[in-house]
Amino acid sequence: MAKFTLKTPYQPAGDQPQAIEKLSSSIMKGNKYQTLVGVTGSGKTYTMAQVIQKTQRPTLIMTHNKTLAAQLYSEFKHFFPDNHVEYFISYYDYYQPEAYIPRSDLFIEKDSSINEELERLRLSATASLLSYDDVIVIASVSANYGLGNPKEYKEMVQIIEVGKELNQKELLLRLVEMGYKRNDAYFDRGDFRVNGDVIDIYPAYNEEYAIRVEFFGDEVESIYFFDPLTNAKAKEQEKVIIYAANQFIVGNEKLQIAIKQIEDELHDRLAFLKDEGKLVEAQRLEQRVGFDLEMLQATGACKGVENYARHLTGKKPGETPYSMFDYFQEITDEFLVIVDESHVSLPQFRGMYAGDRSRKETLVEYGFRLPSALDNRPLMFDEYINKKAQFLFVSATPADIELELSKTNTALQIIRPTGLLDPPVEVIDSTYQVERLHDEIKEVIKKDERILVTVLTKKMAEELTKYYIELGIKVKYMHSDIDTIERTQIIRAFRAGEFDVLVGINLLREGLDLPEVSLVAILDADKEGFLRSETALIQTMGRGARNENGRVILFAKKITRSMKAAIDTTGERREKQIAFNKKHGITPTSTKRGMDDSLKQEEYADMYEKKKKQKIPKGEKQKIVNEYKKKMLEAAKNLDFEVAAKYRDKIAEIKKM
Repeated sequence: MAKFTLKTPYQPAGDQPQAIEKLSSSIMKGNKYQTLVGVTGSGKTYTMAQVIQKTQRPTLIMTHNKTLAAQLYSEFKHFFPDNHVEYFISYYDYYQPEAYIPRSDLFIEKDSSINEELERLRLSATASLLSYDDVIVIASVSANYGLGNPKEYKEMVQIIEVGKELNQKELLLRLVEMGYKRNDAYFDRGDFRVNGDVIDIYPAYNEEYAIRVEFFGDEVESIYFFDPLTNAKAKEQEKVIIYAANQFIVGNEKLQIAIKQIEDELHDRLAFLKDEGKLVEAQRLEQRVGFDLEMLQATGACKGVENYARHLTGKKPGETPYSMFDYFQEITDEFLVIVDESHVSLPQFRGMYAGDRSRKETLVEYGFRLPSALDNRPLMFDEYINKKAQFLFVSATPADIELELSKTNTALQIIRPTGLLDPPVEVIDSTYQVERLHDEIKEVIKKDERILVTVLTKKMAEELTKYYIELGIKVKYMHSDIDTIERTQIIRAFRAGEFDVLVGINLLREGLDLPEVSLVAILDADKEGFLRSETALIQTMGRGARNENGRVILFAKKITRSMKAAIDTTGERREKQIAFNKKHGITPTSTKRGMDDSLKQEEYADMYEKKKKQKIPKGEKQKIVNEYKKKMLEAAKNLDFEVAAKYRDKIAEIKKM
């Protein structure tokens, strides 16, 4: 097995050494579940990387959203530059699943925008898992959704070797069977082209090179990689392995079996619907499935091919579908699953199945899909949590389920390498909270530091911002109505000191690293609920732990159960941190962090050039292009052509990168 080699100038510090040792030992002993309870800023990601190196396990790292997944991907690419770090998230920039609303007889057609770069990265992940054993995959909830049979995908390869006999016509037919398209005019990923005795193949999972195969009759004379843009010759190869262009691709023999099974199921379902007097539904189903069958027969694929996954993969009704876990099991049963921000991720994984099932049951009932479409589904939570893998849950505030599963295999990471303390917490009566907060803000601004304020509603965020602006405070709000581009710009401007106060709702909890913030103010902290739960309060309070002057103010008329629990937890941690610093002579220093490329809206060119070199996905870039395009069209519709031209130029600028 190839070795995982962690490359970093840092050495474990604070609580990291004991956490790394305890978790690694637990995994090596074969314990199925372990938990890392790490406070904000304690270097949990670094600990995860150290555990991977010590245990030498292929690893699937899962988190609940794409933003955190992209951040983790970037970090692990730096930690393990010599290993295969892959990225596996949904390949849709925009996705509207098909649905039917019976009461209004409204069918919503599936609508999506596939991001080709993310699709390539998904294929790269599955291809790497079947080719190497030193693989780390960073994934979102997509890893829980159904995929094709990994054994079938592994069989759908084409091996080409120099000096071996290979009929050119048979090779071209094989490439078509594997999902590749002939395109002599515009050569792109997933295409092949032919020029005499030369066949060029652009693997669907690779962006850096294409493959040129030169023949002498039916003998392979030479193979080499080349740059598809410049046509420059690169490394010569004695042998190449080409994987299929789609995870649901199957061989022709199995495709014919699947088509026969779909036809049989359609026949039975039509008979059932007609017996029930549902003639409209029967006609609808016959038309839809009939068209799909024609496409499958002609091309081996169709729109919504995943709805026939059960037949294509050979699974039985109700059986657990293939997923990313099965591709890992092709390497070994001894692989590691790290669930980042597990207090949010696990509940999200638990809720995926029920929502998917409800929507599809309606589609099946009204003749839009065959019953087998129900088996194209995410994993149920029990299926997920009982996989053969070993699990490491990572969170500052793990829920009961993580702690119950892990039992004694829980490591605490309370002491930060920087010596920074959990912020002190003060409770102030909320009767005049806006005025009291204004006085506190002015004091913090004098020190050239920043303030985060969390409120309960969008309206309050907007009204509070407006009020403070009238009082001469430089302040902005941020909530879910603010689009991705603007959020990025706001955070960067906030860190750069262009304004001093950022007001938000729920966006200021996980994954927001702002070392300039020395005051976190939580308004109406005594309003029990999701936004003021113990977990939410601890996460929000943690935003003040990156600065040596960090502190938290809770505005409330009473101390609720959640407030008391959060204050007690933070207080206990703070005492341990103070004692550790005193014992080791450590003086806390604020986190020093440069302005992230991901926050520099004006420097997208530099960011994407760096990302290209590091193989970081272009999904974020495509999202920005789509949003600029939307604004450009809106401006043009309103006859504001100067603004439209500005967005047009920005789109062109990003596309050049």
